Amino acid sequence: MSTLRVIQWTTGKVGKLSLRGILDDPRLELVGVYAYSPEKAGVDAGALCGRPDVGVLATTDIDALLALDADVVLYTPFMADLDHATRLLDSGLNLVSTNLFLNVGGIRGEAEQKLAAACERGNSSLFITGINPGWINSMVTAMTAVCRAVDSVTISESADVSVYESAETWQALGFSFPEATPDKIEMSKLWLSTFRDSNQRMATALGHDLDDIEFFIEHATAASEVDLGWLRLDKNTIAAIRAGWKGKVAGRTVVRTNVTWYLTKELNEDWTFDDDHYHVVIAGEPEVHTRIRFVPPDHWGNHEWDTMTAMPAVNAAFEVVAAPPGISTLRDIGLVCAPAGIWPRA
Repeated sequence: MSTLRVIQWTTGKVGKLSLRGILDDPRLELVGVYAYSPEKAGVDAGALCGRPDVGVLATTDIDALLALDADVVLYTPFMADLDHATRLLDSGLNLVSTNLFLNVGGIRGEAEQKLAAACERGNSSLFITGINPGWINSMVTAMTAVCRAVDSVTISESADVSVYESAETWQALGFSFPEATPDKIEMSKLWLSTFRDSNQRMATALGHDLDDIEFFIEHATAASEVDLGWLRLDKNTIAAIRAGWKGKVAGRTVVRTNVTWYLTKELNEDWTFDDDHYHVVIAGEPEVHTRIRFVPPDHWGNHEWDTMTAMPAVNAAFEVVAAPPGISTLRDIGLVCAPAGIWPRA
């Protein structure tokens, strides 16, 4: 059985779970861990993810990590560091990233040019994944294979985001504020630009050359005060959004991504929410309707939901290493699956 030498880059909410995924996969050998916080330097990787010690200590020394002759980096920081990412790709390391590079403008413009150039110099690959964007886009584009005509593809996500305890994330999107000011809408557009990119990736896989990708957003407010423990919503402040992107060809929407995110269902507006996390509609011949609901085990806490962001990246490691150099598309990576047959039994 072939193995890959893997570096885990940070051990935050998602990184802790991808680190567990690496340790659980006998095809993956953990050789290094990058510590964002100096306090984690010198701590065993096992202790950083709630596992027994494994003999790999986290470090802030990037040169030492580059010297490990690894194959791939699981890149999961909360905020992307473009210099770090390009340095890793330059060195020949492949990157599987759950970070969407939003703080540097997303994978477009100057950031895209720098990352693509680093891939070329290092003969390396970069793949952005997670659950959405990521896993759901790969699944839905593959589902179109049963059709002999496809008019449009729509992915609608509905989620109670109170399980993601990050006040700064939701405040950036306007949650807990009395109104959606123009600057909050612009910030939402930036933070949600990753779904623009995922629309583009689906369109490319389906052979569309999009003329335009149109953003839309609306807000709903809390009907009463809500205290989540980590964020308080006063009455009549923003508590839910519906937003997304429409990818168009000749004025017709051919790919669409919708997200409905809420911190409470008790709203002033008459919004209803889907209990299924995803509702997919492929309009065509035949028309395909799919609903997906994730059912967590009883022992999961809020942060365990990030498992579904981490594992598509961990499970894509071999495909990303085998992909041609560059910023990988859905076609470059193909359908990623879990190595269920070789995972250790519980």
